[in-house]
Amino acid sequence: MGKVTVTGELIAEAGSRTVVIDADVHNAVPSIDALLPYLSSYWQEEIHNTAFGGAGVQPYPLSPEWAREGAVIGASGVPGGDPAELVAQAFDGAGADYVILNCAYAVDSIHNPDASAALASAVNDWQVTEWLERDRRLRASIVVPVHDPEAAAAEIRRMAGHPGFVQVALPARSRELYGQRRYLPMLSAAASEGLAVSIQYGGFSGNAPTSVGWPTYHVEEDVGMASIVQSQLLSLVSEGTWERIPDLRVVVVDGGFTWLPSFLWRLDKDWKGIRREVPWVRRAPSEYVHEHVRFTMSPVDAPTDQPEVVADLLGQMWGDELLLYGSDFPRWRYEAHERALLDVLAPEGRQKVMGTNAAEWYGVERFGGK
Repeated sequence: MGKVTVTGELIAEAGSRTVVIDADVHNAVPSIDALLPYLSSYWQEEIHNTAFGGAGVQPYPLSPEWAREGAVIGASGVPGGDPAELVAQAFDGAGADYVILNCAYAVDSIHNPDASAALASAVNDWQVTEWLERDRRLRASIVVPVHDPEAAAAEIRRMAGHPGFVQVALPARSRELYGQRRYLPMLSAAASEGLAVSIQYGGFSGNAPTSVGWPTYHVEEDVGMASIVQSQLLSLVSEGTWERIPDLRVVVVDGGFTWLPSFLWRLDKDWKGIRREVPWVRRAPSEYVHEHVRFTMSPVDAPTDQPEVVADLLGQMWGDELLLYGSDFPRWRYEAHERALLDVLAPEGRQKVMGTNAAEWYGVERFGGK
């Protein structure tokens, strides 16, 4: 068993042993065969007859080549696909006390709404049996058929009673922006059930990931994901989502955060000039984001050799209040940048980022608190 030393060092540097919550660990459905026991006989037969190979099959980030050094792949052959291996590494190897799983199984790539809903339910039942019941320290995100908000709301209500689920997973790339009214049933269901909503890297909407068409290379999509997250936040604010659903909590996963100060500065500035168009936005947009949105700390797009730059960025975005520790395991990321971020924080701030913020955001009772 290889120890994931870099992540372990980051946790050790957090200071005294407060509860450490890794808010960004990716479990993966290893193959469609893993979901068959959780599907009805009708869908089992349909998958057999159509030779369906699985939703959104792609090499990144599920291929072994993209796994970080020290990540044990296990018998599944897919990073994050073996519960025993991932649990051992996330807890024993990396040292987290609790882990929040973000499964990115791409039910949004399926155009048949009934099939999409059936597979989302199967993934969630698979997560309960193969993950949450395996280790009580695991928490997870509910996978939903995002293209059908009513069906997504029904799936949220079906799974919300399980204490292991703490949020609803939404891909950053969607057919329409999440602030649009058609998504209100889905977002309202999450808020009413006390669950956060994560907007996470990726998605198979069928839309080009830029407003001017399709990029050529993966690096373009990777860097451009931040702009997609910005569009989603802009939509939620401009459509008055938080005025309609004041209890909605959002977590941006793998979307970065260093772009936030300039983004909010421009949004507040333009809102002051043309807010007559959106009278339901009753407060400065930055206030809604500060109150309702949190960000996992990976990726940290800041120089490792200029701590003053990192400190200045944090100062522009309310310090350490908005950040949650997230290793992005088993994906490969830039751990040196994460360490540079933690280095500029005072011990109390490091403890907040490594666990306190997440416990308060998701509910301390979900992590052994009262």
